[in-house]
Amino acid sequence: AEGIRSTKIIMKYSAYSSFFLCVIVSLLSFSLRASAHSHEDFLQCLSQHFSNSTTFAELIYTPNNPSYISILNSTIQNPRIISPSTLKPLLIITPSNASHVQASVYCSRKHGLQIRTRSGGHDLEGLSYVSEVPFVIIDLRNLISINVDVHEKTAWVEAGATIGEVYYRIAEKSGNLGFPAGVCHTVGVGGHFSGGGYGNLMRKYGLAADNIIDAQLVNADGELLDRESMGEDLFWAIRGGGAASFGIVLAWKIQLVQVPSTVTMFTVDRNLEQNETLKLVNRWQYVADKFDDDLLIIVRFLTVNFTDQEGNNKTTIQASFISLFLGGVDNLLSLMAKSFPELGLKREDCTEMSWIESVHYSAGLPSGKLEGLLNRTPLEVPISPFKVKLDYVKKPIPEKVLETMLDRLYEEEVGKGLIQLFPYGGKMSEIPESEIPFSHRAGNLYKILYYVIWDEGENDIKAVERHLNWVRSVYSYMTPYVSKNPRGAYLNYRDLDLGTNNDKGPISYAKASIWGKRYFGSNFKRLVHVKTKVDPENFFRNEQSIPPLPLPGAKKNNNNGP
Repeated sequence: AEGIRSTKIIMKYSAYSSFFLCVIVSLLSFSLRASAHSHEDFLQCLSQHFSNSTTFAELIYTPNNPSYISILNSTIQNPRIISPSTLKPLLIITPSNASHVQASVYCSRKHGLQIRTRSGGHDLEGLSYVSEVPFVIIDLRNLISINVDVHEKTAWVEAGATIGEVYYRIAEKSGNLGFPAGVCHTVGVGGHFSGGGYGNLMRKYGLAADNIIDAQLVNADGELLDRESMGEDLFWAIRGGGAASFGIVLAWKIQLVQVPSTVTMFTVDRNLEQNETLKLVNRWQYVADKFDDDLLIIVRFLTVNFTDQEGNNKTTIQASFISLFLGGVDNLLSLMAKSFPELGLKREDCTEMSWIESVHYSAGLPSGKLEGLLNRTPLEVPISPFKVKLDYVKKPIPEKVLETMLDRLYEEEVGKGLIQLFPYGGKMSEIPESEIPFSHRAGNLYKILYYVIWDEGENDIKAVERHLNWVRSVYSYMTPYVSKNPRGAYLNYRDLDLGTNNDKGPISYAKASIWGKRYFGSNFKRLVHVKTKVDPENFFRNEQSIPPLPLPGAKKNNNNGP
């Protein structure tokens, strides 16, 4: 994977066997929203750039293909996004090598089709598999190789792999190497790494994107580039700025990090019925970002049912203090006695394990074999619709405000609403905010995740609106107490409530900057300049893609660029 040099698509014009022509005729029989002639040309273009008839037939799925719906739905992680009326892709391309991606980009651009690139399907607003205009999906499910070099402490990871697969393959080679990415094992690395990627090692080693040292990317011209050939500006942009605005990442080279042979985890639950719990949460606000870098303590709140001493069924809010410590239990207990004695942590609360076992546990997988990390199927099937919003906190929130915020959980069904506090500090405060596009660094105490999940389908419009209104109202209530000017957001928790680009025509810089500065802060301006340089015609675009500045002589469309 290393040493890839920039290449141009090599166009191949040769005679095809009668079998191959029959395959093309079959594929062309499906009904498309745009003109049939245009899509015949598109498929013909693809066929000319794929190596043989068998490859073409196996990697292209049209609506006429019996497997089309199952392939489309296989990694849709949020049913809220999809309904019977949702525009479906004209076809799904599942490339098995770089030349297939290059051909797909070349032909899509030539015939005016937008591309959605899907790795694991975890885009929270579905932008990897839905669009308002005719489009094709490039599904990277076949690009999943992971090559770990223990001596160099690096790995090349293809963009269709999941983070669970990455963790597992690293642990196969070494018990003392890991990587700082997320906890959900089915998330694809293509989007996760390009948007930032945070997890339990964040305070020690930063984000996944902070630990990327090379990449392979197909740009809008169909060129295959590595770090050297793409240049440092583009390499900077795709590590935290969302690669989908700039091209299609095929693989990442990651820097592995050192982990101890033994780590310790604990989960301590406290109910808000207990008078001291809110004070405990309040105390956490003041110390969590100042803990030793080896210690992470998250606080998660949700409603639970319980039976009181009189046998009455009641509902309360449970606060769970969830921790990973990079070391043994003795050192953890000593550290907690100094840093957070109020929690009253006991030895029996703690479990020592290997780092890969902690990954397995944090993913919520059933106890047992670590091979569960290789399972790409969501833990709960069928999956339920949900909505997520996020805030960054720069100064402690008043205890009374915390109480009111948490009381809002009672407005949702038991266990359906969740609020989580994730601490910053450590390595995150040491990395400059301009190092990569992800700008939320020093000065942030923690971030708040607001989450709601529901069982009703999309046809129950009133119920869906009720749940969406709940999470939006909690977010609105917290406005005075979180980051400001701009109110921070995180690309991997994409939120279309913040604003969207127009579907067609030039994108307004002023309009895009409303959400762009929330995600990227002052780095948004540099992202726009990189976009203008590498994709001036805005081929790679979506509802929240980075806009280019207008081409010389073009109508400005109220861009008012930087």
